[in-house]
Amino acid sequence: MSQFVEQGKEDLKRTGDHFVVYLKWMAIALIIGGILGAVAAAFYHGLTFVTNVREKTHWLVFLLPAGGLLIAFLYNKLDKAPLDGNNKGTNMVLAAVNSKEDVPLRMTFLIFISSMISHLFGASVGREGAALQMGASIGNTIGKGFRLNENDKRIAIMAGMAAGFGGIFGAPITAAVFAMEVISVGVMYYAALLPCIVASLTSMSVARALGVHYVTYADILIPKFTPFTASMTMLLGVMCALLSIVICVSLIVSEKVFQTVFQNTYVQIFVAGTMVSLATLLVGNQAYNGLGAAAIAAAAAGQTVWYAFLLKLAFTAVSLAGGYRGGEIIPSLFIGATFGCWMAPLLGMPASLGAALGMIAVFCGVTNSPIAAFLMGMELFRGKGMWFFGIAVAVSYMLSDYYGLYKSQLIIYSKYRSVYIRRRTNR
Repeated sequence: MSQFVEQGKEDLKRTGDHFVVYLKWMAIALIIGGILGAVAAAFYHGLTFVTNVREKTHWLVFLLPAGGLLIAFLYNKLDKAPLDGNNKGTNMVLAAVNSKEDVPLRMTFLIFISSMISHLFGASVGREGAALQMGASIGNTIGKGFRLNENDKRIAIMAGMAAGFGGIFGAPITAAVFAMEVISVGVMYYAALLPCIVASLTSMSVARALGVHYVTYADILIPKFTPFTASMTMLLGVMCALLSIVICVSLIVSEKVFQTVFQNTYVQIFVAGTMVSLATLLVGNQAYNGLGAAAIAAAAAGQTVWYAFLLKLAFTAVSLAGGYRGGEIIPSLFIGATFGCWMAPLLGMPASLGAALGMIAVFCGVTNSPIAAFLMGMELFRGKGMWFFGIAVAVSYMLSDYYGLYKSQLIIYSKYRSVYIRRRTNR
């Protein structure tokens, strides 16, 4: 009898300890989410403002080289580090999490300001990468403030990443899972699930209260699920996997070329800015500068030109190789959406569904995050097309090989067999 009493006391104590941990992470996640919701709102309104200014003042794109020099100056003086391959924003965050290093608070200021400059003058970069970096920086700082140990500080960083992504993108469950999944493919830190979800939802709620508007795409055409449509979805998934590899290789090659040919970081970013400015002049519009949100929305509505994904890839590769800041995720969604929109009718599928599948499958391929990619499809397209998304994501994940946007990302288990490999992406 006494044995059962002692066991009961132990169980009760363990339950109490778990409840204390629950309360601790709830408090930390709410703080992280609240702060990052406000930061996300400021970032959103800032990007909206500078984008509107650029679109109304077309000649600003020709000042992109000068804006690049300012970005290089800020990083060299304030971050004390060059804009080289070892200091590439989100990649640095993943490296810090995997090695238990700090993500300095100054990263928030630097990525915030440099992203504004990049978008004001028309660099082809995204915003979610910047949100991940700001989130990681603030999460790390709050973790230190609570004197968390190294393992718990990693959770705080992931919660910050989820809050930053969720506050900007408006897909909170995607953001939470992505923050856990992108760090090490094949192994997820489930201890971070509650902090990431609470921080992400809190951030989105605060950002929305502060005037942030989120885009969803509910009007895609979903055909009947048949052997034919399933086969065509699988074929489109194969092509998106190959496109994901092309994107990653393009970024790798362009980065290496710029670092080899132009070893001075000021020269690198000035040349890249000049190339993007001249390319904008040749194209005759600014559809491939900045986020390209209008082009993504048009593709989701079934409208694009066949070469849109190629031009966006070229603009983005040069911008990122030169050192402009913002991120790679939105450009990847642009490339996937326009490619899928163009290709789907050739396969006998609705163009709008092709755009949705292209977005999700390319996102999966370049980030190696299949669960987050599937959830993104569910959140962005309001639950439509679930079976199609599942097929496209599964195919893209398997066939995108070990390429990825982030060279510090760890692939823990093989994509092709149940084998522990622990290797980095092909960067």
